[in-house]
Amino acid sequence: MPALRVRATAPAPLPVVVLVVCGLLSLGAVTAEIGWDGLLPGLALAAVPVGPVLATVLWLDRHEAEPPHLLAFAFGWGACVASLGALVLNTGASRLLDRVFHHDFGGAVGDVTNTSVLVAPVVEEALKGLGVLLLLLKQRRQFDGVVDGIVYAAFVGVGFAFLENVLYLGRALGDDQPASLVAVFVMRCLVSPFAHPLFSMAVGVGLGLAARRRSALHRVGAPVLGFAVAVVLHALWNASAGAGVATFFELFLLLQVPVFAAAVAVALAARVREARLIARHLQVYVRTGWLGASEVDMLASGRGRRRARSLASARGGAPAARAVREFQEVATELAFRRDRLRRGTVQSSPQEEVELLELLAAHRREALVHLP
Repeated sequence: MPALRVRATAPAPLPVVVLVVCGLLSLGAVTAEIGWDGLLPGLALAAVPVGPVLATVLWLDRHEAEPPHLLAFAFGWGACVASLGALVLNTGASRLLDRVFHHDFGGAVGDVTNTSVLVAPVVEEALKGLGVLLLLLKQRRQFDGVVDGIVYAAFVGVGFAFLENVLYLGRALGDDQPASLVAVFVMRCLVSPFAHPLFSMAVGVGLGLAARRRSALHRVGAPVLGFAVAVVLHALWNASAGAGVATFFELFLLLQVPVFAAAVAVALAARVREARLIARHLQVYVRTGWLGASEVDMLASGRGRRRARSLASARGGAPAARAVREFQEVATELAFRRDRLRRGTVQSSPQEEVELLELLAAHRREALVHLP
């Protein structure tokens, strides 16, 4: 899509190299533990929930689709960088805690030293959150608020869960007990595929709120609070997983399901807010003749945007639908840009607005040919 190529920074070689190197190291570490017999089936089984979960996340981001290479970076960060860091740090912390508490204190602390509850949530949420923070800092123009934070954080969480599931499924395969493999697959891939994305989304919400504020209190406090929520949810999840099936399902129904519902509600509310933002900030372009009032109504409605693309596709096929989508993308970027200027989170750049308006006019002419 031409508009996206103009606005989105192309992937730099260094991040790609980092992701590839970390990914190979992660796969090497996992293979060393579960072997090739566990790795290949584990990869196939762990991939089952990835598509549906990512599709659900993308459904939330219908007003301004994120650049594919940034979504790929987010997924890769979770699957490659965060997973490798977690493998190293969790293992090191586990050995340290075992040496300090069991050797120096005679093992009196018992289950309190459980790494999965004390260490893993902090380490893993920090590593996953770092990837979302890097996207905010390096791709500020593509990070407009809570919805973007949720989308990027969820992609990081899905990537992390994918490689973690490979490890757990590979271990179950090595037990030569079909019932164990089925149990792991059902629990991790079918019952709780949204667990890691949900934890990461708390950090994403915090960073999304920070992106919309100028005060240091909001810019620091919101991400810190989001990180704390992610760690607590993760710790409770890990504690329930190690406390027996009954306790796991009790906590799943009493805590995780309501939290998931709350996260969906936050995402939907943020999306409704974005629709209102688009309608409000595009009015200036109606008054100046760049857009028609009916076009703004279409652009501010998810249903209207889908209907416009469907009509264009029926009349002119995929190229027509793409032209309408590009028109919608540029108009949305203009609205979000005006919102960032109003909040003072970016500096005014008349030349940038002129370039976007020229793109808008070009895509609008092409799109209107295919619309009634």
